[in-house]
Amino acid sequence: MAKRKSKKAQALPVEVDMISDFVCPWCWLGFKYYLQAAGKTKPRPKLTFRPYMLDPNVPEGGADYKDYMKAKFGDKPSSQWKAMREHLETAGPDVGINFDFNAVKRRPNTIDAHRLMKWAQGQDLGFECAEKLFIAYMEQGEDIGDHDILTRIAGEIGMDEALTRDLLAGDQDKVEIQNEVLFFRGLGVSGVPTFIYGGQYAVQGAQPPEQHRKVMAEAAQSDPNN
Repeated sequence: MAKRKSKKAQALPVEVDMISDFVCPWCWLGFKYYLQAAGKTKPRPKLTFRPYMLDPNVPEGGADYKDYMKAKFGDKPSSQWKAMREHLETAGPDVGINFDFNAVKRRPNTIDAHRLMKWAQGQDLGFECAEKLFIAYMEQGEDIGDHDILTRIAGEIGMDEALTRDLLAGDQDKVEIQNEVLFFRGLGVSGVPTFIYGGQYAVQGAQPPEQHRKVMAEAAQSDPNN
């Protein structure tokens, strides 16, 4: 009797950690590039959003955006910032982003946005939550530190609004988020976005899809389960 040929074991998806902050325009652009790469990769990588706070010293109630930017960069925008802004505004439409930096009035503290993301991921709504947060801040100029706005976003993606409002009013998961931010800083993450593939390969910054595909392949080859 002929022996049956064993089926080749199905490859497991590469696990990816995206370390980012929702006030970082490069993070949104980098996320879009990642999505372009992941959409053509089988099996599709498993992405987990990880928190980072570009400036944890922003008051929890946020700060006036213009005053914040003046304090950080001076009265006049630097040529470097102008070049960065022009690059973002040029690259954005190609991936479905329409940056509107003039609409931003508040520079929020993002710990509550990260808390919402944590709860959303627990309901498999991380991608939807990320898109809504980025759009709210960088296209619509909304204050994503405001509990009313965060509660509305929760409802838009299918979360319980009343429960979200109650959770935001308390301190649940604040310390955990802060500790996670400190953990990644301790690993040497000083800029975002940073994508970590398989716990060991990194893509830093808003790199094009080709770079993600290359690193995805490297991570998959080094995974003993694949």
